[in-house]
Amino acid sequence: MTPADLNPVRDQIASRIIGQQKFVDSMLVCLLSDGHLLVEGLPGLAKTTAVKALAEALEGDFHRIQFTPDLLPSDLIGTDIYRHEKGEFEFRAGPLFHNVLLADEVNRAPAKVQSALLEAMAERQITVGQRTYPLPGFFMVLATQNPIEQEGTYHLPEAQLDRFLMQAVVTYPTRDEELRILELDSQQRKGQTPSTTTRLSQAELFAMRRDVANLYLDPRLHHYIVDLVQATRIPRAYDADLDRWCRFGASPRASIALARCARARAWLDGDPFVAPHHIQSVAPEILRHRLLLTFEAEAEGVTTDIFINRLLNLVAIP
Repeated sequence: MTPADLNPVRDQIASRIIGQQKFVDSMLVCLLSDGHLLVEGLPGLAKTTAVKALAEALEGDFHRIQFTPDLLPSDLIGTDIYRHEKGEFEFRAGPLFHNVLLADEVNRAPAKVQSALLEAMAERQITVGQRTYPLPGFFMVLATQNPIEQEGTYHLPEAQLDRFLMQAVVTYPTRDEELRILELDSQQRKGQTPSTTTRLSQAELFAMRRDVANLYLDPRLHHYIVDLVQATRIPRAYDADLDRWCRFGASPRASIALARCARARAWLDGDPFVAPHHIQSVAPEILRHRLLLTFEAEAEGVTTDIFINRLLNLVAIP
């Protein structure tokens, strides 16, 4: 398999979304790395549309669930239902048993509901009562959220954030892109947009993932990855400002994610091996939701992206 085999997926997304190339690349990297993606952005920036376009280009079951304050964990996982005619309980699977799950506005639901995703995202299984049910081999959660400062939103628990492989941030389009958005909307209203003709099969996707996993990653870059993650935990070894800004660093999941996503980034670029710039290009999406900054950093207007960019400039490349 080659990166060109993903062109139908790219074309499907491009037919629905104008611009946002960084966001689209993050979705593809996450897909090839067998991980879950958290998408953050203000309302109206086509977060949901992009995720649906990706799902429609893939072979598999797709389900969208709108997270609301009154949602229950059983609405995601499923529940045991008593069958009078059989005299026994029967499990009715919930939305988590689909291949692609769009958790729309995931931070609208309280932590009790959000925690229902933990086992599914980390272990690819669901436990109900005394029984455990495996999830499909192809299982991906794409969750959208509005910024925490928006009314009626909750902070996602740190344990759940850590289970998202990447966090993509969707920004406003440029002026030219917004003009093209108006043209696309006009075409859609006239029914002139093409329909999906081909879908990437799961067999093809698994073959791509094997190619990505086999891409060469030099042992010296393993040390670089670990140094980056260690620097988030002991920033005082690199810079006094970094030490003031960071309360808690990234977990070992971040190291694993950096290696996996750097391989996927190199494969998408058509490169035969991973280079330091591949690691640096995916580092913001992998680290930004795993860092907890101090109140001092927030008061100074320091964001996680500012912290990460400074970190990348300070940690030596082998």
